[in-house]
Amino acid sequence: MTKIIDESLIQKAKHILAPAEKVAVIAHMGPDGDAVGSSLAMADYLIELGKTVQVMFPDAFPGFLKWMPGADKCLIYTENPEACRSFLNETDVIVMLDFNQLRRMGGLAGCVIGLSAKTILIDHHPNPDQFADVTISYPQIASTSEMVFRYICRTGNFDVMTQNCAMCVYTGMMTDTGAFTFNSNNEEMYYIVSQLIHKGADKDDIYNKVYNTYTANRMRLMGFVLYNRMQLWDCYKTAVMTLSMEDLNQFDHQVGDTEGFVNLPLSIDGIEFSVFIREEPDKIKLSFRSRGAFPANRVASELFNGGGHLNAAGAEFYGKLEDAVKLLEESMSDFII
Repeated sequence: MTKIIDESLIQKAKHILAPAEKVAVIAHMGPDGDAVGSSLAMADYLIELGKTVQVMFPDAFPGFLKWMPGADKCLIYTENPEACRSFLNETDVIVMLDFNQLRRMGGLAGCVIGLSAKTILIDHHPNPDQFADVTISYPQIASTSEMVFRYICRTGNFDVMTQNCAMCVYTGMMTDTGAFTFNSNNEEMYYIVSQLIHKGADKDDIYNKVYNTYTANRMRLMGFVLYNRMQLWDCYKTAVMTLSMEDLNQFDHQVGDTEGFVNLPLSIDGIEFSVFIREEPDKIKLSFRSRGAFPANRVASELFNGGGHLNAAGAEFYGKLEDAVKLLEESMSDFII
């Protein structure tokens, strides 16, 4: 594989981790497959090196990821803040994964600021803020899980990687590329997949556990949003889907039920930009996906102070759902290319 990660960053991270006894691993709010996969993979690797490791997330992750090795041992800050604070106060190193701004840690950000622990950031989102002692950031890599794999290999510890670690890396790589349907044309990615299979990752079984274990209510919700809550703005080659709290409650919504909805309209001929807007108790969540050169990340950042990649981005809006839609519609002409 190409040695993408600068050697000096590998050595700095190794120098920080070598004497550490307790390590916290933290990912972002609304953890997705890559956040969970990279976190559990890194934790498994560090445990094999003899560290005491605790994975923690700002809030809950989807049920279709709970089968992953180590998922049952994670701490969720919104459910057990005291346990998170207690471990963080004793930790030597904090490894941060799959985000580029401290605010993406939600409530955990306040627990981390001011600690004496050294920090390492491994991420693939553009333009990371400089808040970690070591920042390993390469936006050209499709997933943070792939970054974790490359880091392990570059430390000379591929032999330390377990089957469980390989399964978690594969899950993150698969989910952050839509099962290898976008941002996945790099041949080295498939060499990595071959090595994960060699380690014992069953790609077919992982796909089935992630994508074929949804509830009937989730399927009904999908049909509802496509039939009743999707607008096509043909002049902008854009599809916009919305779900209010009332809509979600009709279908007994669970965390993760709307995962992947934003990708669905991109199957429509002529649609180049898809937006999914979901109401939550305290905010509006927006997800953006695009094809080709349409800048999903520009829409996210310039309109909603969000961010992400060219074809995949996200943001939050603190107001009414209809106001988020109005702002988007009034501004779309600024992003037509």
